[in-house]
This record gives sequence, structure tokens and C-alpha cells, in this order.
Amino acid sequence: MDLAVAPGETFGIVGESGCGKTTLARTLLGLQREAAGEILLEGRVVSGQEPVAARRMRAAVQYVHQDPGAALDPWWRVGRTLAEGLAIHGVTDRAEQEARIAETLAAVGLDVAMAARYPHELSGGQQRRIGLARILLLRPKVVILDEPTAGLDLSVQAAVLRLLRDLRARFGLTYIFISHDLSVVRRVCDRVAVMYLGRIVEEGSAEALFREPRHPYTRALLAAAPRLDGQAAGPSLPGDPPSLRAVPSGCRFHPRCAMAVPLCAAQDPASEAAAPDHIVACHRWRDVPTEHRDAA
Repeated sequence: MDLAVAPGETFGIVGESGCGKTTLARTLLGLQREAAGEILLEGRVVSGQEPVAARRMRAAVQYVHQDPGAALDPWWRVGRTLAEGLAIHGVTDRAEQEARIAETLAAVGLDVAMAARYPHELSGGQQRRIGLARILLLRPKVVILDEPTAGLDLSVQAAVLRLLRDLRARFGLTYIFISHDLSVVRRVCDRVAVMYLGRIVEEGSAEALFREPRHPYTRALLAAAPRLDGQAAGPSLPGDPPSLRAVPSGCRFHPRCAMAVPLCAAQDPASEAAAPDHIVACHRWRDVPTEHRDAA
């Protein structure tokens, strides 16, 4: 599986639960050792390092938790939590810590008084902003966002997405955006990768992938997405993804694919260019109808 994320872009990763999205994020962070291959950051190999060296070399990659409230110590005030990250990364001067915390809270649209609050005193949207402030303090280059809008009502979701866009422009950030919400991915991502059972089965610009998906799995995901125009969503995929302990032979998706032929069970498909900046791994992608009903 080859992935390349360009500086300054928002790269989306979508797929069913259990397909490997969070495992990929943990591997990029160095929390989980890669089984094979290499990870490069700005042209430097950062994989295969000892834990201490790995943390130092990957300090430019930070992670915003799916549940920011659970990532905050309930017994610590917000200011102490933010200061802890700075201290771990060598900023121990109290005055400098307070100045950087105030600056970063303002950058995410919060008053400095928030530093005196406990996590339970914050709303869901405020917790999301504190989670962003926590990693922005460390001045990252790549931010992994794991379901950044999950559990938020639409107005708060829109505010968080605007904030993410503004922070990307202000700090020159690169986002890896993990989400189940295809409507959000379509709006905010420049490119999208579709993952199934640990493999990227389709990748391309968000515009091309949503307009003309070429892999049967991508089409099934889009068809099953909830719609806002009153039309019924398509049928869900039959069954559940197989276990990674027992990966099917050939194409990993073939046991659930309505287009599967004997070749699909016998041979793992190579990634091919279906169009400029549009890659698909499917034996039958040329037979997939090009007309597609847009997802919501």
C-alpha cells in the first residue's frame, strides 16, 4: 500500500469500522511498529527506529483524538494539561508556557479563561477546540484528525470545520482526515483514499472519486450514505469485513462483491490508473458503470 500526502493538503481516509484507518494512524505516529515497508517524512525515513528516536523524528506528526473529552485528565484544569505537553517537549519556563497557551487558545477561538476550567465544564465543541490547541502548541506539520466531527450537532460541526480550514491556512498544516461521514469528507478533503481490510482499494481527488467511483466497494459506501434530499439510501453491504487474521485470497473484497468472478478469488488486483490522479485496485473496474448517483 503506497500513500503520499502533499504538504498543505487535506487527505481523507474512509472505510468501514475495522478496515485499518486508526491502525494506520497509530503506525504513522510511531505508536505501532510497521510490519513492512517504510514511512518517510519530508523525504527522511522515520520508520524502523527505536521508540525514543521514533518519537523525536516524528514530533512533527500529531494526533487529535476521536473523543477529546476522554483524552483530557478529568482531575486537571485545561491549562495544566496544555502545559504538560509543552514541558514534555522541553518548554519548561512558566511565563513562556502561559504566553503560548494564551496565544493558542485565541487561535482556536477560545478565551484564555478556559485554561482554568475542568474538562467536564466544557461543551463538546469546546473540547474539540482544546484538543486542537493541545497539539498546535507543539507546532506540528502533519495533524491526524480521527473523526473530528463525530457526535456534534450540525451547527457546531460547521464551526469546527471552518476552524480546521482557517488553522490549516494560518499554520501551514497538512491534515490526514479519518472519517465515516462521507458528506464531510467530500466538502473538506482535497484527495481521498478508500480502505478495505488494510488495503487502499481506490484513491483520487475528492471531486473525481465522488463523481465517478470505480471500485464496487466505493460505490457501495456512497450508495449506503444517508441522503438529505429525501431519497432513500442504497442497500448496505452484506456481511461484515473479514478478520485480518484470515484475509481472503485474491481480492479482499470478493466475498462481498456482487461483481466478483473466479479471477477475483484467485489473484490480488494491482493498482491501476483509471484516470489522471485516480487509482483503483479491482479486476473489473472497467466494467463498473460510470453513471453514479451522488451521495449527500
